[in-house]
Amino acid sequence: MTEDIMQSYARDGYVSAVPVMTETEAAELVAKFEQVEERLGPSIFKLLNVKGHLLFPFLWDVVQDARIVARVAEILGPDVLCWGSSFFCKQAGSADVVPWHQDGTCWGLNAPRGLTAWLALTPSTPETGCLRVIPESHTAAVPHAVRNAASSMLPLGEEVREPVDETRAVDCVLRPGEMSLHHVMLVHGSATNRATTGRRIGFAIRYIAGGVAQRGTTKGYATMVRGQDHGTYLLEAKPKIDLEPEALRRHRDILRHSAGIVMREAATLDADPR
Repeated sequence: MTEDIMQSYARDGYVSAVPVMTETEAAELVAKFEQVEERLGPSIFKLLNVKGHLLFPFLWDVVQDARIVARVAEILGPDVLCWGSSFFCKQAGSADVVPWHQDGTCWGLNAPRGLTAWLALTPSTPETGCLRVIPESHTAAVPHAVRNAASSMLPLGEEVREPVDETRAVDCVLRPGEMSLHHVMLVHGSATNRATTGRRIGFAIRYIAGGVAQRGTTKGYATMVRGQDHGTYLLEAKPKIDLEPEALRRHRDILRHSAGIVMREAATLDADPR
């Protein structure tokens, strides 16, 4: 990335429309995903929504893609871990939304040195419900509440407590194969997919700097993607084949362990059923 783009990220908390792969490569990833979906059913999204790269080698390869990791390392430094990964798939005409929130609210990191790489696999536009961000909102944590809205795609149901000034919002329009990068504390969200046909599919990869750790005494799990291991996380392993039995066992144990950390953080938020 150029110096101007780096300065833009530091100032605004995000950069968008960063090319990392061809549209053909993005289409191939969609085809692989749909093959898995056809074989295992639509509920596979729930399995893929947390660390799916530990179950499918093709997703592990995306998380490790040098073109993505190189851009991430320019921001986070030479040592990089993948903290998590998840799909965000909005069906045309569905009510699904991502409420305004900051990623780092429930991650429990001891320093806000992380970001999300949001890779578009299909066109991500205002009509299809693209990522929206509030520039310069990454400099401090803002209060969140657990509202568990039926339309929310966030598994913990958290969202920014006070109304967000949406006149400041910027749409991150992405072609397939482009990504945006946003700071772990940037306020962001997305609206419904208003298109009449076609799904909006994005793969969100959560990266952290190698020296970051979980708060408290419990180590978390992460995937080493670049540089030196600082020993701050228990390292995850690549699956040999799709849904390898040993990988499924590891994935189950890691999710149980990670859920304890995340739920501890979520418990500090106020319940708010509005």
